[in-house]
Amino acid sequence: MPAPTEPPPSRWSFGDPAGYDPLDDLVGIGADLEPGTLLAAYRCGLFPMPSGTAGDPMYWFSPIRRGVLPLDDLVVSRSLRRSVREFEIRVDTAFAEVVAACADPSRPSGWIDDDIRTAYQRLHDLGWAHSVEAWRGGRLVGGLYGVAIGGLFAGESMFHRERDASKVALVGLVERLRDRHAAARLLDVQWTTPHLESLGVVEVSREAYLRRLARALRAPLPAALCGQTT
Repeated sequence: MPAPTEPPPSRWSFGDPAGYDPLDDLVGIGADLEPGTLLAAYRCGLFPMPSGTAGDPMYWFSPIRRGVLPLDDLVVSRSLRRSVREFEIRVDTAFAEVVAACADPSRPSGWIDDDIRTAYQRLHDLGWAHSVEAWRGGRLVGGLYGVAIGGLFAGESMFHRERDASKVALVGLVERLRDRHAAARLLDVQWTTPHLESLGVVEVSREAYLRRLARALRAPLPAALCGQTT
């Protein structure tokens, strides 16, 4: 994939993150899902989610307590280490299929609607959104997708069709972010869950996240996500 293409700027402003409500994860309602708007949001520490009601405007979140995965703290159990050897990891070979699998309406707490799928496909076409995929026997069996801006990788969702496949994709992502700029990189997972905590995800305050984000945005994109060899 070539270097990302900067889209036209958004006509919306997300304001100064320092002024967001310190007691609420939800910091904005409205705007659109144009590529320039999405990139502006991530650069301010926000991400979108639908309300779940058709016709409602988009919700924008900046969690008070943000889930991040320190690259050196990924927990790889002995069984997961064995699983890693059983899958092939690919990057950006099946982006639409990964998003579709993450959006499967049969999954509990599904939130990815057609508008989100279209918006992130556009970001992918411009070089900003990426998938990390776990393959076995020529089949896509797990993966994740997210947005990469400089040293930020903002994870959006993951799925698996075979045991450990999504975890293996996460291991593959972390391996690709561990380069000579790894200290400045930021792997954002939005909110923590017990499952993510078991893999090494920790919570940081919004203020700490924004400090890390500012540093990460100054770092270069990982070579593995911009069509270069490592």
